This record gives sequence, structure tokens and C-alpha cells, in this order.
Amino acid sequence: MYLSRIPLNPARAATRRFLTSPQATHAAVLSSFAPSDDTSDHPATDEGRVLWRIDRAENSVNLYAVSPTRPDFTHIIEQAGWPTTSTWATRDYRGLLDDLVAGQRWHFRLTANPVRRAMDRVINNPAERGRTTGLDADGQLQWLQRKATDHGFELGQCASGDSKEPDVIITDRRSVTFQRHSHTVSLSTATFEGTLQVTDPQRLRAALVGGIGRAKGYGCGLITLAPA
Repeated sequence: MYLSRIPLNPARAATRRFLTSPQATHAAVLSSFAPSDDTSDHPATDEGRVLWRIDRAENSVNLYAVSPTRPDFTHIIEQAGWPTTSTWATRDYRGLLDDLVAGQRWHFRLTANPVRRAMDRVINNPAERGRTTGLDADGQLQWLQRKATDHGFELGQCASGDSKEPDVIITDRRSVTFQRHSHTVSLSTATFEGTLQVTDPQRLRAALVGGIGRAKGYGCGLITLAPA
């Protein structure tokens, strides 16, 4: 597995297109692998899948990608990056994955698509069955707490008076609408930052290479770790 960071130039037209169309970014990222590489939209496996995320800061925009094979982001740098001053960085991800153990604390960042699925018991309107709806900020934090249990970690805690609150904040919430072929796709995303503690290294490894939640092909699901 490989983790890559590609600095983007926000003044360039291709970067602006990436920021408004997850479909365009998805196509550009998948074009970074040789045709023989099996990097299409398949469910997560032990070997992982291609995941990506765009991180926005006050003075920088970075595209992050996790992939089972080594990528070549030359075309993205030429179209949307800083070709004369900077290039992408790719490093082997296996060392971090292999070193995960229960009890470790990490800082994390995750952009996800937190949604609630309509209950199947809605019988008066069958068309609504299985549809998903976005959540408010409190609902998004509750969604993350549920996902943490499923994916081998628990959220850190910060003392707040007599109670303990999750050590996590939502740094960005967005609604984006874009065209995919002849269809209109609408996504609600939230970017979480905070601390976590590893409870099940195997499940957390699977989350790091396979993603968390829905819309993984559209810039959601990639969780990254840094020393706490």
C-alpha cells in the first residue's frame, strides 16, 4: 500500500474543477495507475483500494491518495499542480499499517459522507426505502462514534466540566452537487479531526486501506493518521 500527497495550485482551472466535481477528481486519480492495475471501484479487500481526499487549508490545497499500487501523478501535477516548483510525494504505507497495536493514540483526519438510511418499514412509500438523508452536525458526530466501534478504534476524550466529550471536531461541512454521466449526484460531507485510540488493529488497518462509510469514489472515506 502507498500513501501519496499531491500539492495543488488553487489558481489553476483544473484545481477549481477538482474542488467542485468529485467525478473529475475520481477520473484523474484512477488515470494515475497503469491499465493493468486493478484499481476500479471494487469493494475493499485485504489489499485495499484506491481512496482519495482533498484537504483545504488557508494557504494550501492537497490531494491525498491511498492505493495498493504505486501511482504516477505526472498528469495531475501538469494540469493542476506546481510543475516548476513542486511534485508529489509517495511513501510505502505498510510500515505504519504493520506497526499498529491496541492502545496506541493517534491524531486522525477523515472526510466522510455521514448519512442515515430510510427505514425499510416505510410501507406507504416504497420509493423511499433504502434512500439516504444527510445529518446535522450532532448527527454526524454520532455517526462517527458508531463507525469507530465498527472500525477498530475509539474516539479520544477531552474533559469538559463534569462530563467527557469526544476529542473530535468537524472542521468542514459541505454539500456538493455534480454530474455523473446523465445523472445528478448530491453529497453531504463532513471533515473530522481529533484523536483516537486503537482497539482492534486488524479492523483499523482494514479501514485505512478500504475506507469508512459511503461515496468512497468521490473523495470520502479516507482516514489518515499522524502522531498524537
